[in-house]
Amino acid sequence: MEMRYLGKLLVVLFVLAVPNFLPPASRAIVCSLAAWSTSERDFGDDGRDGEKGETGRRGRDGESRTIFAEGTPLNLELSGEDGGDGRDGRDGEDADCDRQPRDVNYDLRAPDGGDGGDGGEGGDGGNGGPVTVYYTNLADLKKIYVRAPGGRGGRPGRGAYGGDGCRCDDRRWEIETCTGNPGSPDRRCQTEEFTCEDGDEGRNGRDGRDGKDGSLGTLTLINRSEPLPPDRPTATLTLAQLKDQVVALSLNQWQMRSGAASLLAPNSLISDRYSEFVRRIEGSFELVWNADRSIADFYDQRVSLSLKEDQRIGFSSPEEVWLDATTTQQGSKTQLVVSNVILKSEVTRLTRADFSGSGLNLNFSLVDLAGKSDVISTQFQIKYRTARTGDRFDRFPDYATRYEGIIPADLVSRDNNRFTLNIGKLPIDSQFLRAGLPVEIELFITRSFAGNSAQQEITWRGEIKR
Repeated sequence: MEMRYLGKLLVVLFVLAVPNFLPPASRAIVCSLAAWSTSERDFGDDGRDGEKGETGRRGRDGESRTIFAEGTPLNLELSGEDGGDGRDGRDGEDADCDRQPRDVNYDLRAPDGGDGGDGGEGGDGGNGGPVTVYYTNLADLKKIYVRAPGGRGGRPGRGAYGGDGCRCDDRRWEIETCTGNPGSPDRRCQTEEFTCEDGDEGRNGRDGRDGKDGSLGTLTLINRSEPLPPDRPTATLTLAQLKDQVVALSLNQWQMRSGAASLLAPNSLISDRYSEFVRRIEGSFELVWNADRSIADFYDQRVSLSLKEDQRIGFSSPEEVWLDATTTQQGSKTQLVVSNVILKSEVTRLTRADFSGSGLNLNFSLVDLAGKSDVISTQFQIKYRTARTGDRFDRFPDYATRYEGIIPADLVSRDNNRFTLNIGKLPIDSQFLRAGLPVEIELFITRSFAGNSAQQEITWRGEIKR
């Protein structure tokens, strides 16, 4: 039934779009197609589609158990529940045929039957339950019988039948159309033929799929008599929370092995792969804040800690905070000593202060609005360009590059947070350093602190002062 409407839609779109790309002679043919596509009319009502069957319920997982092996026989039933069966789809409704119109001057199309509903999916089986066994004598496991199969997947529902479409009572008829008065010489008559097309049967629904079988239960072995505490291998805190406290982290280390059933009572049914506790790793972290700047300036900045297998604790600082720090290890204790700190946003706050002089004394000055240049390493690259014409009244000058490269450190002077770049002593022809010349200066600045770096670009246009 859906294909019928799709076909009509495609025809309508075709006849609407194509005439714009055809010559006049061809347009007449397309117009005829357009008339045909709209001359057919439906009668009666299509049958409604059947509903899809419901999906079967997922089976419950087997019970999770934790036990201590003490040499006493024990039977554990940890089977997963079977999945529920999917429901059958519902049949599509037959079309409501109504009465076919008679002797009409247009084609007819009988209604279609509704599509049958698809069958529901079978529910997945539940997984076998996991069992954790604490032991001190491996032989005690032989007295523990475990049955932990997964539940079977449910059966699928069946697809339903499509409804019947209607049939035409009269498939072909003729209508005579005349112009002019009867008996007059200009009277003309023509006969036009019309047809009725049967409705389609609805599509049969598809069967659902089988549910998946649940997986076997799993075994975890812990060779100790006391319950194993949960581990805490990672932590995320603010810098302020780290101050004046030692953070303890722990990591329970495991390894995967094969042959679980061979360790238990005969005929036990459980996954072959099992997990065995190896050791517990513990470590601690301490932040020592020796920076002059108060840690309160970074109150909401969050850091991440992670315990490694060698008992060292990794420290991930916030992207916005640059720390000058050293790490020391004393046994299982990791200590981070911070000697200096800045915010990343403070690194790229240089701005132009002055452009003065000419010739060998041509200077470009910048100021650090953040006031951190005493601890930040700064390198400058420049692209120095001048107008080709030298006409300072030219509103849109054409610039040419006269020098491009790093500004040597001996041509950069710093007074607290003010930088002066001696452009006049770069290898630039003196004619491009004269007063009154329009210039364009692009600076590419790299600022570094404690292994971090950021770039800033400054572009300025002006004129060498007279």
